[in-house]
Amino acid sequence: MSLERILILDDELVIRKALEEQLRRKRFSVCSVGTLGEADEHLSKDEYDLLFVDVHLPDGNGTELLERVSSMSNPPLVVIITGYGTVESAVKCMQSGAFDYIIKPFSSSQIDVLIKKARDYRQLVKVNQFLASESTVSGELIGKSGFVNQLKDVIRKVAPTEATVLICGENGTGKELVANELYRCSARKSAPFIRVNCAAISESLIESEFFGHEKGAYTGATQRREGRFELADGGTILLDEISEISPKVQAKLLRVLQEREFERVGGNKTIKVDVRVIATTNRNLAQSVERGQFRQDLYYRLNVFPIQVPPLRDREGDVVLLAKTFSQNFGRKHGKQIKGFSEDAIVALERHSWPGNVRELQNTIERAVILAESGQPIAQAHLGLFAMPTNVSAPPVAHAHAYGHAEAASPGYGAGYPAPPPPPPPHGNGGYYDAPPPAYPQAPAAPSMPEPAAMPSPVAPPVREEPPAKAPAEPATPLPLEEIEKKHILSTLESTEGNRTQAAKLLGISIRTLRNKISAYREDGEFIPGE
Repeated sequence: MSLERILILDDELVIRKALEEQLRRKRFSVCSVGTLGEADEHLSKDEYDLLFVDVHLPDGNGTELLERVSSMSNPPLVVIITGYGTVESAVKCMQSGAFDYIIKPFSSSQIDVLIKKARDYRQLVKVNQFLASESTVSGELIGKSGFVNQLKDVIRKVAPTEATVLICGENGTGKELVANELYRCSARKSAPFIRVNCAAISESLIESEFFGHEKGAYTGATQRREGRFELADGGTILLDEISEISPKVQAKLLRVLQEREFERVGGNKTIKVDVRVIATTNRNLAQSVERGQFRQDLYYRLNVFPIQVPPLRDREGDVVLLAKTFSQNFGRKHGKQIKGFSEDAIVALERHSWPGNVRELQNTIERAVILAESGQPIAQAHLGLFAMPTNVSAPPVAHAHAYGHAEAASPGYGAGYPAPPPPPPPHGNGGYYDAPPPAYPQAPAAPSMPEPAAMPSPVAPPVREEPPAKAPAEPATPLPLEEIEKKHILSTLESTEGNRTQAAKLLGISIRTLRNKISAYREDGEFIPGE
């Protein structure tokens, strides 16, 4: 909620108290005064979101306050109240910066309508300020392959629902584009769509970015700030690269997903929101859960409807279609008339393994457009990709398959040789593709098309992943000392069946210290034995 603190300035005690009581019933923080001097004093100490100001006051005219609040860094909305309403006075107040104008006597329903109008306006301003500072991804899903057609069909089915969606795929496959399509086809398409790049925000600031903060919450917090969840109220929030958030924030995010409520950093007021959550990741979250790097309960909350975005190498026939679209877009951007692609350029595009997926193709085409002459087709030399010779076998190249891990070293930029088949992905990884790898040719004497891969569904039922029979055990990730202490305290509580006095004695700490530890763990969303 972007409307919380309200100041009422009116010299009539009856009006002041009636309005104050109505607003308090709606759980607003309300302060009421009778003079301009008292109002100035309150405004110098605290921030307010909305002011109700009477025109005729004992120490001046209420419209004088409009000029003072307009110079504030975060000015409140001002509603003018008067018992002597005329068209001329109303126009003058609106021209001076008033948000609205209301004439005495007024009804409670008039106040309800005005409050809703002010709340919607405040949120709209905040969202517009946020979107103005953010770069957005535009465009649509382009492709005619079976994988893309199935992906579009899945998006069409899940978009109108309120289900939480987890979008998985390698880097550069277009996960954010899929999220945009989900939003565009949803019932919330006219509401805010707020993006959060979890990997780009430092751990110390991500909690404030998610939930906002109050004035004075920490050094540098000079005014109250709404978080991304609050800005997305009524709409959709995209948590990009969700696997990058810390365990502490994971616990608080779990509460938001469960209860749709949170508190700002440094605040104690619970804020309820209505948001749809879409998350993306380039990692196998099921494996991260097994390694203790991601909370299992949060994973299940996010994995309501998993969607896997296929890598470009599996999208037969889409490379040339995407390349032609990109060449037209970049031709307009750089002021060039590009006449398609030469035959050798098309062969090179089709034979390249595209470990960087659509993002690599996009960058390659933009570079080619810049190098190509206007009015001429793009040639193979402009791409920096070279078709595989027919008299040599293909050397290994970097082949980034599931979750963005490269399998072999690249022989250098411009290598366009088909990559060797990657090892098959693990089956049943909680909703991810279980697609067999496509068959790549091994330098035939004449060009030949690879065998098409079996076309799986973008949604797969979760099955517990079994480790390989002789896979070497990975070294355990070292835990922070605080985490080790927490695990030890909770296991001790479990062994004493929740008896805190006995647990404190076994741990060698005071019962008060144990209570403080338990309180902190409870805030982080941990299960406390005995409760």
